[in-house]
This record gives sequence, structure tokens and C-alpha cells, in this order.
Amino acid sequence: MNMEFINIEYVVIALGAIIVYLLYYVFMKDAEYSKNIRSVATVAEELNREIFYLKKKLDESQKQMKNNTDRMSDDEIYQEIERSVFDMIKPLSVSIKNLQQSIRMIDETLNSRISSLESGVKQISIPSSIHANDDEKIISLYKHGTPLETIAKELHISKAEVEFVLKINKIK
Repeated sequence: MNMEFINIEYVVIALGAIIVYLLYYVFMKDAEYSKNIRSVATVAEELNREIFYLKKKLDESQKQMKNNTDRMSDDEIYQEIERSVFDMIKPLSVSIKNLQQSIRMIDETLNSRISSLESGVKQISIPSSIHANDDEKIISLYKHGTPLETIAKELHISKAEVEFVLKINKIK
């Protein structure tokens, strides 16, 4: 019987500890919720105050608009909009003109470089191994569908020389 009494005491103590822990947990959660509710209430109060000031400011602005009899005409509004748009577009226009000028300069530079390259290519002499007869053979073989490598092997010249002859004669 003594053992049953001890077991019951432990059960009662354990249940008491659980109840104390639950009370502590409920108390802590209640404190946390109270804190959150206070912060929400503070925010709501600040929002109400802001709404009040905004309504007051809106009313004042509406009164000023009613009192202001000097309204702009439609033409004046149009001219003001046109002026504003022009002021916004002017820097863009200047930038575009600068870009066009830069593009023209680049184009001129490229054209002069291309011209100098073309004159340099024209001054390159045709290799001595290529003769007029070889040119005709190369063109004839190429037109018959013979691959460039085969043409080069048959005529004992490099593939680059074959391509050069075809390019000069504007075939390839």
C-alpha cells in the first residue's frame, strides 16, 4: 500500500508540474498577444491621425481651388504641356545628333580603311607559280564541280592560291 501511495504522490506531483507549466505557458502567450495587440493599436491610432490630417489638407486644397478663379485655358494647358515635352525631348535630340555625327565619323574612317585595304590588295602581286593557263584551268575545273583540294593537287599549287584566283575572277 505504501508503494501505491508513493506512485500516486508522483502522479499528483507530475500533474501539478504540468498544470504549473501550462499556466506559465498561457501567461507567456497572453503577455505576447497583449504586446502585439498594443503595437497594432498604436499603428491604427497613427493611421487614424494621418487620415485626419490628410482629410484636413484635402479640404483646404479644395477650398483653395474653389477660391482660385484664375484657371488656365485649354490652350494654355496645351502650350504648357508642349513646352514640358520639348524640354524633355531636347536633350535626347542633341544626343541623337551627336550619335549621328559619331556614326558618320566612324563610317568615314571605315570607308578610308576599306579603301586602303583594297588598294593594298590590288598591289599584291600574283604568285609566280600561277600563270594565265592555270587560271583558266582552275576556273574550268571549279565550274565542273571539282573540289578546291583536288584542283590544288592537280596543278601543284596551294589551296589558298586556288581560292585567290577564284576571288580575283569573282567566281567565289
